[in-house]
Amino acid sequence: MQNVIDAISGFVWGPFTLILIVGTGVYLTIRLGFLQFRSLPYALQLAFSPTRQDKKSKGDISHYQALSTAMAATIGTGNIVGVATAVVLGGPGAVFWMWVTALVGMVTKYAEALLAVKYRVQNSKGEMSGGPMYYLEKGLKQKWLAVLFALFGAVAAFGIGNMVQAKAVSDALNQTFNVPAWATGIILTILTGLVILGGIKSIGRVTAFFVPFMALFYVAGGIIIIVMNFDIVPAAVNLILTDAFTASAAGGGILGTVIRYGVARGVFSNEAGLGSAPIAAAAAKTDYPGRQALVSMTQVFIDTIIVCSITGITIVMAGLYDGSVEAGNLTNASFAAFLGDTGGLIVTLAIALFAYSTLVGWSYYGEKCFGYLFNDKAIPYYKVVFVLFVFVGAVSQLSLVWGIADIFNALMAIPNLIGLLGLSGVVAYETKKFMKVAKEEKERAKAKSA
Repeated sequence: MQNVIDAISGFVWGPFTLILIVGTGVYLTIRLGFLQFRSLPYALQLAFSPTRQDKKSKGDISHYQALSTAMAATIGTGNIVGVATAVVLGGPGAVFWMWVTALVGMVTKYAEALLAVKYRVQNSKGEMSGGPMYYLEKGLKQKWLAVLFALFGAVAAFGIGNMVQAKAVSDALNQTFNVPAWATGIILTILTGLVILGGIKSIGRVTAFFVPFMALFYVAGGIIIIVMNFDIVPAAVNLILTDAFTASAAGGGILGTVIRYGVARGVFSNEAGLGSAPIAAAAAKTDYPGRQALVSMTQVFIDTIIVCSITGITIVMAGLYDGSVEAGNLTNASFAAFLGDTGGLIVTLAIALFAYSTLVGWSYYGEKCFGYLFNDKAIPYYKVVFVLFVFVGAVSQLSLVWGIADIFNALMAIPNLIGLLGLSGVVAYETKKFMKVAKEEKERAKAKSA
């Protein structure tokens, strides 16, 4: 079964999907005039500075809460175990291709969020519902693609967003503190249930508090390592850059392998092109789709350019990726190589926090996909099953689940990317309209301050 899953995963993450992911990002980058580079400072300002428009616009949660919910779902085991797996299987050069994926993925994430807000609808409870399933149906007029995406998303939530994360918490706490898997499973199930049964507003409040703490905790540990060992940082970065094109992977990998694992694990980490994060963006209070889209774009920058880079550079600096340490423990061992037991403790706690936040974020994605396929009244049943599977994931052996999660990631991405390409004209029009508004706002603010 493992061989079958690996074969299917290799096929769906083959050249077609990789070209589609990166190619869509490159196309949108050119069509939108390299927007992710021009507008990143303004996007960061929007993300962390509440605006008047938030309070008087339609939506369920603020710009920042929508961002933190998406960040909660994406900053997970992909930032720790996923990066380690990419380096072990693809070599240090895989980190470079994660960077490339992130840079073009920023504009992909922008386009997803913009379309999600533009085509969102209000459900029977008065809450906003949006995401690829809605812009594929209402914008692209291809309901069959919308149904496929929703089906893949509802199922994928149990893999990438549930069992994989629960197992990561269980293993981390067992290895470091000898906590039994069943105990972790019970506690994690209760904590997850308490949050997600309260709906998007409850999730938004929890993640708004939780995400900055957990990200800063891990990032601070990585920065300490880099600063303390700054003399070997240039050599590590140089190895990443040269290996990206020479393919001298530890396992004798070829260039295609380096690119494949760099792109695949990059997408696994930041989810750009996957179509998951725009489901959260659709719930944001915003007056223009472009405003929330810029906020959503910053998610990829924080997730991959900052958090994953710290993981990747630390792993390459430690040099333990030659197969002597398995991928699941590589980041832990690399941090411990520089900070001793404290380094291992930082990674263990980070995995627990990251994985739990992913559980919370992906529960919302899964329920929205399920609600689209059936109706809003069916969502409570989905939530109950989702919570129960947290315990199953914590106590089970999940060697197959990683492969299955990879497969459903690709299956989600394909209809979503088709939608982004087909609706790129709408994205360009809405972007032009909002940029004009943003320019006028800046001029008014400048005149007022003068």
